[in-house]
Parts: sequence; C-alpha cells; structure tokens
Amino acid sequence: MKARLAMKRPIKAIALISGGLDSLLAAKVIQEQGVVVEGINFFTGFCVEGHTHAIRKKDKDKLKRNNALWVAEQLDMPLHIVDIIEEYKDVVINPQHGYGANMNPCLDCKIFMVSKAMQWIADSDYEYDFIITGEVIGQRPMSQRKETMPVIAEQSGANDRLLRPLCAKNLPPTLPEREGWVDREKLFDFSGRNRKPQMALAEHYGFTDYAQPAGGCCFLTDKNYSSKLADLWQARGERAYELDDIMLLKVGRHIRPKSHYKMIVAREEGETRFLQGYKKQFPHLQPISHNGPLTLLDGMPTAADLELAAQITARYSQGRDAESVTVEIMFEGETSTLQVSPLAAHEISPDWMI
Repeated sequence: MKARLAMKRPIKAIALISGGLDSLLAAKVIQEQGVVVEGINFFTGFCVEGHTHAIRKKDKDKLKRNNALWVAEQLDMPLHIVDIIEEYKDVVINPQHGYGANMNPCLDCKIFMVSKAMQWIADSDYEYDFIITGEVIGQRPMSQRKETMPVIAEQSGANDRLLRPLCAKNLPPTLPEREGWVDREKLFDFSGRNRKPQMALAEHYGFTDYAQPAGGCCFLTDKNYSSKLADLWQARGERAYELDDIMLLKVGRHIRPKSHYKMIVAREEGETRFLQGYKKQFPHLQPISHNGPLTLLDGMPTAADLELAAQITARYSQGRDAESVTVEIMFEGETSTLQVSPLAAHEISPDWMI
C-alpha cells in the first residue's frame, strides 16, 4: 500500500465487490464520507449468476446481468474485474482452513481475495489507502465470525487497512478510522444473519433492485454442486479441474452408471444448446426418433457402454414410454445409431445420480 502524502490527493479505497447487497452497501457507506471508492471483482468460475440463468427456461424470469457491474453502475464507480481462475485452484483444492458445510473454502477464499486486492494495489499505478469489504460478523458460519475477522486481516497482509463498514463498531478501530479518513460514528454495528438492517439501509439509499442474498454467490456452497465436484475428483483420481469442468458441473443431470464414465444429460432445450458447444470434445448421444436431450459422455466409456447410455438417454426423451427409441451416437469419430428400449424409472439406480 503506497504511502499517502497529506493534502496532496483525496483519500481512495478499493472495495471488494461480489455483486451482493453487503458489498454494495459497504462501498456506498464509505462513498458517503467523501472517500473515492473503486471496486474490484475476482472471477473464479464458480459464481452462481450468469449463463445458468440465461440458458434455462425455468430461470427465464431471473435477471440476466452481472451483479458486480450493476453495483458499479449504481455507485457510479470504476470496477476492475480480475481473472483469478488459475491461482484460485489451490484455494479450492488445498484450503488451509478447511471446507464449510460443502466444498466451500470460505475462510481461505476471503483471505485470498483480500490478499489479491493488496497485490493488485501494489501493482497498480494508482494510490489507494485502504480496502473495504461487506463482511458482517455472524452472517457466514465459516468466514464471518468475530474470531476469524482478525485472521483474514492478518493472513491477507491487509492488517488494519481492512475496513468492514457494516460491522466496524463491533471491531477495534482500523487505520482509516484512527487517521480520520472515515468517521467511525457513521459506520455500523450489524451482526448475525438477520438481513433487515441491510434492507433498511438499502431502502434509505434508494436501492431496490439488488441481488437477493439467499444461497450466496458461489456454487461451492451448494450441496449438489459440491457432490458433483467431489465425484469428478474421485473418478479422475486427482483433485484438479479446468474451467470447462466447473462450467459443465453447473448444467444437466450428472449420472454415473459405471465408475469409468458419467453422462451429462441436458434437462431442457436451453441446456441442450449449451452442451452443443462441447460436442467436439466428448462422445455424445441424442435421440432422433423422438425429441430428446443431448448427452455428453465424460470419462473413459467403451463401445460396450453405449447401449446402456443410449437407454438412459432415451428415458429422458419424449419416447420414454415407447417400445424403442433411435439414438444417434458419435463415438471415436464415427457416427452410428442404436434402437433401444428406454429404461424404466425404477431401472435407473439412485446410486447412479450424482
């Protein structure tokens, strides 16, 4: 963090912007004190918003927007979007502080993101005096506890230049408060999981169209998604992933009839269109005698596996009750067709469903 020369320039802060209500409010609170605030958003690949809402019919009424960009627009501030996909892998795979209820390394994640903000500031041509986050004590069971707040500040390297405006009065004064860059009395003492104080503050500022907090903004907090990621690692025999892997975990039914391969079966037309983009990378099947889903085969399927895969695919087609369904198969560079009897519902083992 570059030293600030008194009276030479305005106080500046960088705010971690997830796109949620808390980060929106935290940045606004500091803006209201005359501090110049810019936002920074880190792209990990695990964000809930985005393409999943855009492609699924059931999500057609959900807003199709990047909430971090929307926050920046509401606050009329610059937003720096930083790709951390590769660096973030170690946080997901080897979290020093462990996982939460699912595969979410929330404490390590927050430490990493604050440290990345510190690094970004050090590498920047601009001067910033402190960092803002929207953390609230007691809101998240793993990372946002009173005992973990100092851990984040210390292990990230931000120390007392890390300001949490929404719960600052529950914590010792930070450097921005002690130096008078911000007025501590105009900060807040929010705590716990009750969202009413934040909602009231949002109403005070005139914010009505903000992202809803339920479920957080990360797929790693989702039980079903976490199960798919754990299955991927177990099947491959290593804890590793690429961006395509984690994007595909967000889409379709994931079915593992045998240990050496799994099926990704589109659930609707929008998902079928999305999976079309992966047809060159995976063996795939699709019913042609009846309307039905595109299915990708991931892993090491053999020719002997194709009939069962075709029967399962047929089960999810409009020919599920027909005596036979014709399924087109692309396998090892060759196209063929199979006529199969769709599996009955009871023939699909619950153990296959990931």
